[in-house]
Amino acid sequence: MNMRMSDRDGLKAAGAIRTTDRPDAKTIPIIVLTANAFDEEVQRSMQAGLNTHGSKSVQPGVLYEILESLIMI
Repeated sequence: MNMRMSDRDGLKAAGAIRTTDRPDAKTIPIIVLTANAFDEEVQRSMQAGLNTHGSKSVQPGVLYEILESLIMI
């Protein structure tokens, strides 16, 4: 998910996902990619229920590691 979207930011979108009635709403992985890598932004992301806060431009190896850590086999 991008942190800055046209109709809502990533934190609001994550909050909307986490509060739906779907049974997987609390556990589905949500990853944000943003140019804002400040500690404050990372903390806000985690408080909003995101699993990972990644910085752009993300390296493919880092992204693969993130995805592997969140995929349940």
